[in-house]
Amino acid sequence: MHRVVVLALDGVIPFDLATPIEVFSRVRLGDGSAPYDVRVCAPSPSIHAGLFTIQVEHGLSRLAEADTIMVPGCTAPVVPQEVIEALRAAAARGTRLATICAGAFVLAATGLLDGRRATTHWAGAALFAEMFPRVELDPGVLYVDDGQILTSAGAAAGLDLCLHLIRRDLGSAVAADAARLSVMPLEREGGQAQFIVPAQPPVPRGSTMEPLLRWLDDNAGRDLTLDEIAAHARISTRTLNRRFREHTGTTPLQWLHRARVRRAQFLLETTAQSVDRIGGTVGFGSPTAFRDRFKRIVGTSPHRYRSSFARKTSSTNHSSS
Repeated sequence: MHRVVVLALDGVIPFDLATPIEVFSRVRLGDGSAPYDVRVCAPSPSIHAGLFTIQVEHGLSRLAEADTIMVPGCTAPVVPQEVIEALRAAAARGTRLATICAGAFVLAATGLLDGRRATTHWAGAALFAEMFPRVELDPGVLYVDDGQILTSAGAAAGLDLCLHLIRRDLGSAVAADAARLSVMPLEREGGQAQFIVPAQPPVPRGSTMEPLLRWLDDNAGRDLTLDEIAAHARISTRTLNRRFREHTGTTPLQWLHRARVRRAQFLLETTAQSVDRIGGTVGFGSPTAFRDRFKRIVGTSPHRYRSSFARKTSSTNHSSS
């Protein structure tokens, strides 16, 4: 069982604290078992949380047992030295660390974000950049997956991050079930970053690229060319490439490949279709092209991906069509 420990500090934002507790605690596999063990820990038994005070059963020693540590946001956080040392020790052990909203301020205080790309709530971005100039802050995304360390923006972006982690751990079918329980789309409009695709960051709702990305997602199974994409957007191919770089950090065709692979992952997990048929369905011209691109993006072959995730999701109630 994957152990998730949520760190509560004085001034913790109740919404940020509750998000990982609720999302991870409600995850179920196809056989009904719970894959996550969720605990809350704090440096003291009593923690102030705005309008109320919470009593916390576990101390900081729980951080040493965690597979994932979630760091919620706090109001004007003052990070105790013992918390800084505990988080640094966890990172040295290889523990996964993830922040919600202003939780990035807590993690940045440890120095663990230095030299890394990260995000936080847009309202605190200027202060964060001033306080932590060594962090590569990107305030325009919903979350950043930098491998062992992940950061998210405010409020609902914490849900996006938790669902992303579930997908990373257990595949898209389990994450889709968790999203339904949260009454939340697994992928919000705008091309959110996907499992093992950290170079494709989310595009905020309302972005000028949002309609085009939605169209690309809907038409990913077609044999689209750069000229056709540019024509649909009514801009030149040069402008298209420039805007894509600005908003997504990648090119239109690379984004399209990843959209196709993302759809292929879901079909591999939830249907009995052959690998070759899935490759054609999602838009790849040949089985070889599909396998090569899938391995390049996901890091393994379609067959191995299916064997890893289909076992976990085979008894879920998704359609096999």
